[in-house]
Amino acid sequence: MITQQTFSEVMNAQLPFLQKKELGVPREILDKIPEATGFASIITGIRRCGKSTLQLQLKKKYFPKEGIFLNFEDPRLAGMETQDFERLYAEILKQKTNAIFFDEIQIVPSWEIFVNQLLREDFRVFITGSNASLLSKEMGTHLTGRHFSTELFPFSFNEFLQYNKLERSEKTFVQYTQKGGMPDYLRTQHNKYLNDLLDDILIRDIAIRYGVRDVNSLRQLAVYLLSNIGNLVSANSLTGMFGIKSSTTFLDYFSYLQDAYLIEFVPLFDYSIKKQVRNPQKIYAMDLGLYHQNKIAFSPNEGHILENVVYLHLRRSGKEIYYFQNEGECDFITTQNGSPDELYQVCANLNSMNVQRETEGLFKAMSFFNKDKGYIITQNQRDTFTRDNMRIEVVPAWEWVG
Repeated sequence: MITQQTFSEVMNAQLPFLQKKELGVPREILDKIPEATGFASIITGIRRCGKSTLQLQLKKKYFPKEGIFLNFEDPRLAGMETQDFERLYAEILKQKTNAIFFDEIQIVPSWEIFVNQLLREDFRVFITGSNASLLSKEMGTHLTGRHFSTELFPFSFNEFLQYNKLERSEKTFVQYTQKGGMPDYLRTQHNKYLNDLLDDILIRDIAIRYGVRDVNSLRQLAVYLLSNIGNLVSANSLTGMFGIKSSTTFLDYFSYLQDAYLIEFVPLFDYSIKKQVRNPQKIYAMDLGLYHQNKIAFSPNEGHILENVVYLHLRRSGKEIYYFQNEGECDFITTQNGSPDELYQVCANLNSMNVQRETEGLFKAMSFFNKDKGYIITQNQRDTFTRDNMRIEVVPAWEWVG
């Protein structure tokens, strides 16, 4: 049982930390996050990507003179149960504010019922959480039609430049691909931070929430997947590795890793959903800093690193993303409203050994989807290829991700 006094003490203890916290770089999605009476604004994303700072930016924008913050991962709130919300509600009324900012509230059972009550009473509620699946399931019950959802990612290249006060160039783009976009890592520059962050995600966002006992096998799988960005993977192909004998267990772990925003999986494009499900998926990391500090691969892997950056840039657009494999291969197909939209090939360096393969795969995909334009994203090259009224533009990644 959590007393009302405890809630008051926790809020008062957390407040000085929040007041001292710098607002940092204004996030690019700040102006895209809706706010309205009767709706909860829910922000999800990988742990430590800046969700709490974004909440402070939202408070400054909408409620500069009021608001309650409460992080439910505070040890003093450990073991909080549904009936404790009654005392939290009493403390909120005592604070006489209409703006509520909750961090990681999804760890408390039946949180969505309490939030729904607040919405009915015209409180403005902002929620952050580091697990996509738990939030979506709970929002689909008691918060149906009463929430806005937004995903926050680690820094984009633009945000990375602004945070580090750098100019856009190929050199600074390479720095971005090596360091990634986790704000605290960029601030401290301590590599161990990203090792510890991986363990925090695996234990707190996966093992504890889903009751995974074999954390060692889970960690081996996560490191393996991080080490294989840009490659294809399937549960059947891994069965027996890391002491995991069931493909069903692998599928569960894949889901957990994706819900925690650590690993992303891109399916094959096919008009048959059954074929999409049966085929291997491509692996990408949510942050390249986490990749570099936790991988077990020793090759430079420049092509797949660039491919990962392109994926993340497309992912921020909110479109569905697939890879294509038919007569030729194409790295990324984006869709809008269920229809193929844009086609992208990624090649760090076009040369006489690969230009035929890369352009041919993209031209065949363009023909298949009846598109007259496609892109090859490179490290620093520009060029143009045309065929049968189809045009491929070759552009440098450091310019394209702007």
